[in-house]
Amino acid sequence: MGSCTFCGKAAGFLRKSHKGCKERHEIGKRQIIAIARKAGLMGGDLKNAEDEIENVAKSSYIHTPMMNRLVASGWEAAVEQAFEDGILTLQEEQKLSEFQEHFSLSRKFLDTNGAYTKIVQGAVLREILEGNIPDRINVSGQLPFNLQKNEQLVWVFEDVNYYEEKTRTRYVGGSQGVSIRIAKGLYYRTGAFKGERVQTSETIHADTGLLGVTNKHLYFSGPLKKFRIKFDKIVTFEPFSDGIGIQRDAMTAKPQSFATNDGWFTYNLITNLAQI
Repeated sequence: MGSCTFCGKAAGFLRKSHKGCKERHEIGKRQIIAIARKAGLMGGDLKNAEDEIENVAKSSYIHTPMMNRLVASGWEAAVEQAFEDGILTLQEEQKLSEFQEHFSLSRKFLDTNGAYTKIVQGAVLREILEGNIPDRINVSGQLPFNLQKNEQLVWVFEDVNYYEEKTRTRYVGGSQGVSIRIAKGLYYRTGAFKGERVQTSETIHADTGLLGVTNKHLYFSGPLKKFRIKFDKIVTFEPFSDGIGIQRDAMTAKPQSFATNDGWFTYNLITNLAQI
């Protein structure tokens, strides 16, 4: 006869848990997430929230490691709700940070699903919208960008796929033609000339590398391509779900695009910096 995985008492023949224990366990998980979400958004007495979470965990057969994961899930839910209006306010950021500190949750732990990075991104966008240049990233090592005087690095995207538009030329039509002798040993073969020239455009993957965003330029550095684009030389921005497309102000310029895997942040970051 097996024991219940929750309460530890006899569960019955070929059974792993009591139905009531399992239901209490699942309800408790949802309650902890809800308590943490509310505390992350509203702030208030975090010690009271902590005690409430621990009481629910104890009565729902939830051990400490799982309880911590549920608290982090509640914090992630609070982050998502904070962004429902499109912007992270300073008050929302402060309450989420206070929650993190109170429950001793590491940045790495909270960033398992990218929630902590989103908080930083939200704060960066808020500062830009207020007309300020953010200084929130710490870069370890040497970046391959030669920044100009009074230029400030705002963000760096890694493993960015860079795409260029290329024009391809092909020929259609033509005929077998005939050979016309125009001199001894020399023939003009009309069939050797192809038909009409047709040009088509296609987007190709040109390189993968770092995309740096400053208060003045876009920088790209990869094994094959390295360049800098000044914001006032960009005439259009195009939002993509995974990045951004741009068109430079030049007669020969072709559309360029950068896939960062975060189109929402990339587009808002670059277009708003370009307005400062």
